[in-house]
Amino acid sequence: PRPVHHRIPNFDGAEIAAERLAELPEFQDAQCVKVNPDTPQKAVRYRVLDEGKTLLTPQPRLRTGFFSTLQADTLPPDLSMSDVVVSKGVAKHGQPVTLHDKDTVDLVVVGSTAVCPNTGARVGKGEGFAELEWGILSLQGNLDASTCLVVT
Repeated sequence: PRPVHHRIPNFDGAEIAAERLAELPEFQDAQCVKVNPDTPQKAVRYRVLDEGKTLLTPQPRLRTGFFSTLQADTLPPDLSMSDVVVSKGVAKHGQPVTLHDKDTVDLVVVGSTAVCPNTGARVGKGEGFAELEWGILSLQGNLDASTCLVVT
């Protein structure tokens, strides 16, 4: 999508990355998965709900709130999952999370512009939202240094 600045770029193979992520034991064991709201992670958000897990996702740029949670079994049966995993769908159907809510996050999935294969260091869109979201969830007690982080 354009413009290419200040966003996590979509990429060919995003769906394959989501499939490979779903094969990891860390994903399979997770009950609550935090996934960023960027387009390349749409397939990951879909997989989280499709596997019966709780999806925790931030509002884009934290403009309209903090986070929302979604669970497939609480959604109307006639609702398309593809409509739910986009920002407008999350805002409409998700449960807003307050600073006092306790949701233990088992896995965090963030998008990246680039990842170092040797160290795992990542570059995002350059605005620090993934780090801010980690900090908020950490201060809430919803995750800690042992929480698994995956980049797609």
